[in-house]
Amino acid sequence: MERARVGIIGCGNISEIYFKNCRAFGLDVVACADLDVDRAKSRAEQFGVAKACSVDQLLADPNIEFVINLTIPSAHASVSRQALEAGKHVHSEKPLALNVEEGRSLLALAKAKNLRLGSAPDTFLGSALQTCRKLIDDGWIGKPIGATAFMVGHGVEAWHPNPDFFYQPGGGPMFDMGPYYLTALVHLLGPVRRLTGLTQVTFAERTITTEHRFGEKIPVNVPTHVAGLLEFEQGAVGNIITSFDVWHSELPRIEIYGTEGSLSVPDPNNFGGNVRVRRKGAQEWSDIPLLFGFKENSRGLAVADMVDAVRTGRLHRANGELMLHIVELMQGIHVASDEGRHYDIQTRCERPAPWPVGFDEQALLLALGGHLA
Repeated sequence: MERARVGIIGCGNISEIYFKNCRAFGLDVVACADLDVDRAKSRAEQFGVAKACSVDQLLADPNIEFVINLTIPSAHASVSRQALEAGKHVHSEKPLALNVEEGRSLLALAKAKNLRLGSAPDTFLGSALQTCRKLIDDGWIGKPIGATAFMVGHGVEAWHPNPDFFYQPGGGPMFDMGPYYLTALVHLLGPVRRLTGLTQVTFAERTITTEHRFGEKIPVNVPTHVAGLLEFEQGAVGNIITSFDVWHSELPRIEIYGTEGSLSVPDPNNFGGNVRVRRKGAQEWSDIPLLFGFKENSRGLAVADMVDAVRTGRLHRANGELMLHIVELMQGIHVASDEGRHYDIQTRCERPAPWPVGFDEQALLLALGGHLA
């Protein structure tokens, strides 16, 4: 049976796990492209990809059905638009776009061409967050009433080889790490009705301390400490803090509070992790066994889900409506801070469908094999 044919645009650090997992998920990467052609050739040689080429050449290839867009955030929208105009289904790294206007335009184009559009993060499809979703849906903590989410640290200039874009528009802690936390919250609690927020820049510049660029200064042109309050449509109230300004912290990653107990959610940047529940009256937290596959780094899982969704005619889980909603939440927190007001969310999405219990790597391969022509 013929496998789904995929082209990857952007062959930087994050691309390696996508190449690896596409192969594991039964997807055929037939071409890759990068502005640095040598980098594309290196990835092609590493993973046995037949063609390393320019972006235009990749998009002109009629054999490629799906494009994975792994360019830098500021290029996500333009590259995704090119791929859609070329007639390809598109999955991009996060965020889908840098603002709602860009995202709406991409969604409209995809719908006009009857193509699928989606983006990372797909960590909510991993074992831990799927287990958390089932616990909530099955009523283990009662009706959710609140949530907290914290991603605090001191930036990336101490370890990332080229950290500049993290401190420019499209970067910062909210647009860089916020998608993981906000997507997890919407997956667990549903969409957001309105929000407010406050932001600040604590350090006007950052100093790179990696070896090859040691001592270089980066001007900071985006808020680096961002706090938001979220009102979910189903009634829960949540708060989120993302920061590149904190030296040390003991905060949890995510907690969900319900009328019958509390749920401790592990790092949403990972696919696995330790899920814990403490119901009312319990003397301690209880570890919950994970009920699904995909415990290890499964980036690219949403692409496999998109392939299956195209073959079967259903909605893929990391879909454009969901990811546009996440873009508006991030943008809205910044707007609320700048304008000193509540921000009413205009986009809407459905909670993405959960996996069936026990769904794992083998079940995915069987599903794809069963639906490929």
